[in-house]
This record gives sequence, C-alpha cells and structure tokens, in this order.
Amino acid sequence: MINRILKISDSDMTIIRRLRMKSLYVWIATWFGSGFMRPAPGTWGTLAAMPFALLLLALGNTAILIIATILISILGWWAARAFEKDSGVHDSKMIVVDEVAGLWLTTTPISILTTSAHPLFSLYVVLSFLLFRFFDIIKPWPVSYFDKRVGGALGVMADDIMAGLYAAIVLTGIIYYAGSG
Repeated sequence: MINRILKISDSDMTIIRRLRMKSLYVWIATWFGSGFMRPAPGTWGTLAAMPFALLLLALGNTAILIIATILISILGWWAARAFEKDSGVHDSKMIVVDEVAGLWLTTTPISILTTSAHPLFSLYVVLSFLLFRFFDIIKPWPVSYFDKRVGGALGVMADDIMAGLYAAIVLTGIIYYAGSG
C-alpha cells in the first residue's frame, strides 16, 4: 500500500526490505528519507539539503560551511558504503547524501562573496540549487568519469562533489558579474 502511495517500484521495495531501516546509515544516506521520494529522488534530496545550507549560510562563517561540507562528505561516504553493502546495489537512486555534499559545496561562493542581507542573496541560493542539479544531471567530464569509472561509495560521493565544484565555479562568475563579489 505505502509503495503505491509513494510510487516505489517493486525493485526499490526489494532494496528497502534488505536495509536495516532503523540504522543511522539509512537515514544519512537517504538524507532523512528524502531519497525514498519519487520521482527524481536526487532533486528531492537536494531540496531537503537546502534548509541546512541556508542555516549554514545564516551562520555567516565560511569555515563552518566548509567544515560541514567535509564532514557530510565523510559521513556520506560511510553511509553510502553501508547502504550499498546491505542493499547489494551500487549508487542506488535512494542514496542522496551525495547531493547534500554537492549542494553545500555549491553554496560556498555565496558564503565567501556576499551576505544574507544582499538584495540578490535569494537569487544566488536558487541559482546554487539549479546549477548543482544541472551539472549533476548532465555530468560533464570529470563528473561522468567519477560516476561511471569510480566504484563504491567513493564514486557515489565524488561525482556529486565534482558537480558541486562546477556549479560553485559558475556561481562565482555570476556573483562577480552581478557586481556582488
């Protein structure tokens, strides 16, 4: 019944049955369950990462954002590794903690180059989301390399971190072009 409401496929239900649902790794890997949402779990995971990104930006300290991004990347690697081990599936669409790391990396130029009081702050936040999703979906090289050639949890995390890096570079250019940087 729940799988019909959430539009979870039979193959995803098979994976879910293999997981220890009360385990911390499941809730980190799926970013508090957003990875179970359909369609487009990566987009849902990125949306679920946004409130945390806004909180980190509100703290106004770039070092905290960078440390949080590094920590979620390490924690994400651990959670993705455990999720893959228990599910038997590499890079399941349910794993969205990689989107969290990628989005937080994308927001770093906002933290460095502007403040929440800036009139274009909200636009930059929306652009960080859109740019990250764009690079995560189209996967230009080397994002595609990490996605296809690097196995295990490292590959799961690395392609989104690279997509976040591309998005951050483009966002930096936009902020400078807009005269904010």
